[in-house]
Amino acid sequence: RGEVAKGSAEIFFRKVKFWKEDGQEEAPPVFVGIILLKNNVDGVNYFHVKVVGLLFVATTRVNVSPSLVLELLQRIARVIKDYLGVLSEDSLRKNFVLVYELLDEVIDFGYVQTTSTEVLKSYVFNEPIVVDAARLQPLGPAAIFMQGTKRMPGTAVTKSVVANEPGGRKREEIFVDIIEKISVTFSSSGYILTSEIDGTIQMKSYLSGNPEIRLALNEDLSIGRGGGTIYDYRSSSGSGAVILDDCNFHESVRLDSFDMDRTLSLVPPDGEFPVMNYRMTQEFKPPFRINCLIEEAGQLKAEVIIKVRAEFPSNITANTIAVQMPLPKYTTRASFELEPGAVGQRTDFKEANKKLEWGLKKIVGGSEHTLRAKLTFSQESHANLTKEAGPVSMTFTIPMYNVSRLQVKYLQIAKKSSSYNPYRWVRYVTQANSYVARI
Repeated sequence: RGEVAKGSAEIFFRKVKFWKEDGQEEAPPVFVGIILLKNNVDGVNYFHVKVVGLLFVATTRVNVSPSLVLELLQRIARVIKDYLGVLSEDSLRKNFVLVYELLDEVIDFGYVQTTSTEVLKSYVFNEPIVVDAARLQPLGPAAIFMQGTKRMPGTAVTKSVVANEPGGRKREEIFVDIIEKISVTFSSSGYILTSEIDGTIQMKSYLSGNPEIRLALNEDLSIGRGGGTIYDYRSSSGSGAVILDDCNFHESVRLDSFDMDRTLSLVPPDGEFPVMNYRMTQEFKPPFRINCLIEEAGQLKAEVIIKVRAEFPSNITANTIAVQMPLPKYTTRASFELEPGAVGQRTDFKEANKKLEWGLKKIVGGSEHTLRAKLTFSQESHANLTKEAGPVSMTFTIPMYNVSRLQVKYLQIAKKSSSYNPYRWVRYVTQANSYVARI
């Protein structure tokens, strides 16, 4: 609306790059920046989200709901990805005019109009310049499906919903992703204190003619606590009873037969969209067990032992695993010892915020990995070491695995003809939201 001074972008970038307030490493998603104008000092509210290494920023000088602005930024990132096919610095540079046109239609004089890819198609006329996806470093959740020969082709998830294939042909295919973010807190003795799953069924359709789709879920799926006891779960591999606490559906989903046979009917709009979001607190088997021990090893010395065990089947592999543990504030040095023959592992001691970091490229199901760290202190501990260190937190991604046992039983497309047989990709992924073990 022209109410923010021109230098605000530079102020934002400098503040984010060199953020060191309150001992935090990264700038919070919402903060106030001070701009010096000719006559007075002015405050601008900055909102930002990071998507695949890119910063999407909004500014305002009025009091506005932060969650509204952060949700808008996420949706803008998704719309741009739908149109460009792949979200990267390179694709944004090449498609600057198209992105400008999109933003013009999404926001009008500071007011949000629409963030629907389907609706925007009739207002946006620039053609996307397609960037060669093979040269890009895969960063998003979809990238994990591009690894290995048995995975789906990498180019499929990096197509624009509006650009045609070379030669005018269009490959008929549909993607359904069941993405689950899990939160678990373990006690110091290894018991589960809290456990929760935030899940979403994402869909991206490249089907011409917008045919109707039927998506069938587990028949014994129940919503709300009336469906069974908390502990009524069988093995984590089968598709036993699944009890969701609550869920919501995209506006295009029809629930006519959902109560009878757990089937969702919809005509998918263009672009990526969430078919269903769900939350589950029914007890589940956590994919990793974390054991941590810290004890004194002489004057001004201590030893930390962290063990991570994968509790999922051996045909499943987790990747991009990172383990972090805050150490006592008076720690001056840490030396690490990995298990014999360890490959694809890295260790680090962050001097600035006294944190131990352990990264593993992959963990195969059923395996166990151990890290030993010898710590040197600048002063003697005046309290229990376990109170001054920890907790251990962990992030990871596990492709083709989900802990809730929610499954897509079949994906049916209303046939135009007997020869019409589009590609169907159904993929599962589990990620850590907050995975913490106390010590």
